[in-house]
Amino acid sequence: MKPSHIEHIGIAVKDLDVAIPYYEKLLGSKCYAVEEVVDQKVKTAFFKIGQTKIELLAATDPEGPVGKFIEKKGEGIHHIAFAVKGLQEQLNVLAEDGIQLIDKSPRKGAEGLNIAFLHPKSTLGVLTELCEQPK
Repeated sequence: MKPSHIEHIGIAVKDLDVAIPYYEKLLGSKCYAVEEVVDQKVKTAFFKIGQTKIELLAATDPEGPVGKFIEKKGEGIHHIAFAVKGLQEQLNVLAEDGIQLIDKSPRKGAEGLNIAFLHPKSTLGVLTELCEQPK
């Protein structure tokens, strides 16, 4: 796998109304997009730093993945996402190499990206997301 760059770093937060102003002050830039991803039970907010984005993730349902993460671990870094080309092919190769996939095929994520997650049990404890711009 050869990612082109770190697409974003996902940070789980309890409340976007608190987190967005904090990160705007910390980063010296405005949040440029807020979006709800219904099937992932999350609302996201984005900041851009160079080529990399910071994605704040707030659960819309405590039983969703981010809600469960915050309940278990609290707020903090949730995942790292890498930009790749040929996402399905990358997933096929990773599966052949014994990497446990959360998503066996790409699905739609925030900002219209095609995404897939790799299980942290196979990635040295780091939830890893692969992202591809749709064609």
